[in-house]
Amino acid sequence: MILFLYDKTFDGLLSCIFFAYEQKKFPDLILSDSDQKPLFIDEQHYVNTEKEKSLRVWKVLKKKLSKFAQNMMLCVWLSELPEVEMLLFRYICKNIDHPKGIEMNFGDDDVLRIKDIAQKVGTDARKLIQFVRFQETADGIYFAPISPRYNVLSLIIPHFKSRYAKQPWIIYDTNRNIGMYYDTNSVTEVSFSQKDLSELKLGKLSDEKLSDEEALFQKMWKEYFKSITIKERINLKLQRQHMPQRYWKYLTEMQ
Repeated sequence: MILFLYDKTFDGLLSCIFFAYEQKKFPDLILSDSDQKPLFIDEQHYVNTEKEKSLRVWKVLKKKLSKFAQNMMLCVWLSELPEVEMLLFRYICKNIDHPKGIEMNFGDDDVLRIKDIAQKVGTDARKLIQFVRFQETADGIYFAPISPRYNVLSLIIPHFKSRYAKQPWIIYDTNRNIGMYYDTNSVTEVSFSQKDLSELKLGKLSDEKLSDEEALFQKMWKEYFKSITIKERINLKLQRQHMPQRYWKYLTEMQ
């Protein structure tokens, strides 16, 4: 077994591709230093991330793959599934080796799996855009906690940057303890302490952190939601189909 170790970045994975062709050694497994390694390894190589080499690989892929296929690859990477490294490694190598690439060859298992994962990641991002709820804080920043299955924060930020261009906001991924802060000019990465994170995972900020208007609006929205509900027509199964229950803790009307 040949094992490649890398730094768990996309540039690092592309550097692994370059290293494999350069050294004519192709891995059976790609892991990071923190991953548990198999007991029996014939060769182990630590591949340093080199931006220049990763760009060379990406330039080749841009010639072989459509923009749609490139985006699918990035979505698969953001899924953070355990199989991602080897799946993308095989997919990239097949496209490099094939004269015209294989992005539309759905008879290939790797192509099908890439398409399947990319669709799931895209669906997760689209649902988050629908169900994100901002809460205005006492210092005038609109805050929205989320807990997506996949690491889709970078996919949804452009929508909110365009949609809420004139107000400062933070969208925070509580699963990964990382968020994006928009100050009406630029987006920067932020993170909170574990103590603050435990509160954020509840889905609702404490009353002292909310603005006076926000607390009032939340109360009014809950009363409105309750008043328009027709008890005789409640269909929880249908409701969960359109509004999955895992998003409920972030929805004001469901808290």
